[in-house]
Amino acid sequence: RARMSVGGLFVGLATLDVVQLVDRLPGANEKTVAERSWLAAGGPAAVAAIAFAALGGRARLWTALGSTPAARLVLADLTGAGVDVVDVAPPGFELAASTVLLDASSGERSVVSGSGQVPRFGKIADPDLSGVDVVLLDGHHAPLARSAALAARGSVTEVPRGTCATKGVPVVIDAGSHKPVFDEVFPLASDVICSGDYAYPSGLATGDLLALGPELVAVSHGGDPLVWWAAGTSGSISPQPVKAVDTLGAGDVLHGAYCFGLATGLGRPEALTFAVAAASSRVRHLGPFAWRDALRDESE
Repeated sequence: RARMSVGGLFVGLATLDVVQLVDRLPGANEKTVAERSWLAAGGPAAVAAIAFAALGGRARLWTALGSTPAARLVLADLTGAGVDVVDVAPPGFELAASTVLLDASSGERSVVSGSGQVPRFGKIADPDLSGVDVVLLDGHHAPLARSAALAARGSVTEVPRGTCATKGVPVVIDAGSHKPVFDEVFPLASDVICSGDYAYPSGLATGDLLALGPELVAVSHGGDPLVWWAAGTSGSISPQPVKAVDTLGAGDVLHGAYCFGLATGLGRPEALTFAVAAASSRVRHLGPFAWRDALRDESE
């Protein structure tokens, strides 16, 4: 893709990831020594923003960081990656840390997510959408997600269930697992991209989420084909076979690349194809951000 001056607002979670590469996952009461270790910015919205910036977009992250040493490290990673951070953490907020064990033999990862604090936000002002061509929500920090979705879809105050607020800036939802705020923002979403194990609480089939309002619903399955549905049509996209050495954040890279594709004017199936290729590029590189330069080079 030729570089274009497009902007994305990414709303949701940032964490400190403690990543350790091990030759195998330890068993109960067993110790092991990591081959390599990294401390890096993580979180679905944060990594999607980093991918968007690596592709040449102007990425802004609306999140809660705070001022702890962990938060300062994460902020340095984000700003170093070209992400503009809008931190609305309340006083005393402590950033969550996640522990990741990365299997050197397969590239697969096991994650223990830190619960952290649930921020008690005060009054939330509408986000600045100047220069923003697409918005991504990961469902964390519900007041921010709600405010961003309403602002992006043209200040719609209420959307009847089963209809979509089609005007305004596209809103992409990263549905890794169900969050309560999704019940409010699905009707405001233009696109919902689910993980393979996403389950809607009522048992509604993933493809049937279109009935809630989105114009496109997709499900990613790692190295297996991504499946998508839109009004009256559907399809699948098969990733190119690659040797995966590190799958951490691959789905987040997919979401950031999809946002970039939409923002640059690609149609939805083309943007999904572009995003699948970006995720495949990510898993070929070891380390939290080793993929950034490759993603940038491959997009040119």
